[in-house]
Amino acid sequence: MTDTKDKRKVGVARALSKLGFCSRSQGSVLAREGRVRVNGTVRRDPEFPTHLESDVIAVDGKRLERLAHIYLMMNKPRGVVTTTSDEKGRETVYAYVDEGLPWVSPVGRLDKASEGLLLLTNDSEWGARIASPESHLEKTYHVQIAAKVNDELLRSMKDGVATSVGLMRVKRAWILREGEKNTWLEIVLDEGKNRQIRRILQSRGLEVLRLVRAAIGPLPLGNLPKGKMRPLSEAEKSALDLAIGMHGGNAQSRVSG
Repeated sequence: MTDTKDKRKVGVARALSKLGFCSRSQGSVLAREGRVRVNGTVRRDPEFPTHLESDVIAVDGKRLERLAHIYLMMNKPRGVVTTTSDEKGRETVYAYVDEGLPWVSPVGRLDKASEGLLLLTNDSEWGARIASPESHLEKTYHVQIAAKVNDELLRSMKDGVATSVGLMRVKRAWILREGEKNTWLEIVLDEGKNRQIRRILQSRGLEVLRLVRAAIGPLPLGNLPKGKMRPLSEAEKSALDLAIGMHGGNAQSRVSG
């Protein structure tokens, strides 16, 4: 059964993304460089209306077909950035993606100093739903701070803390374990604002030593080694779909390691 969403036209850059060929921004670059043809005609406008089902789209003379969707999870190391390329020459997550895989994009971001669970996919619609604040998908973090923690701090994090960019709060927070000079917290968010945990703790004068994303919704990081990635199982993908209110789908999907 054809997805009704594919019956409407989309910009050619977005079409390249929906086909799993590249990101939308990369598609815009390809179009402007004159490397994209629609029904045999070069289209330099990234917003040129394109029909995914009936139009013939080619890049560098090669006709594109809809690729099977790929869903991967990665244990991102600290010091790695989640961008396609980096103007400062820093290592990106693509250094850990197998060369034989089709294009995949990180779902949301973990900043350079953060580590842990990161999803990657060529299913742009699914990735957008996972990352969207409107999905209220919980994300769980384990955070080490250079201080002892009291109940007042935990309560204030849930009630809301004034930061340099406004009021921020967490959904839940509790102590995992304590040392003589530091504490590990488990913190759950369902908003996903930029550097949210770091901003909250820094506003209270607390230094973040480590920040590890331990789970996205029902999907735990588990024992995946640092710097490694693996495909999601069908059960894991289905659990995430249920968590964001997506049920089934027409696009063929596959897992690839």
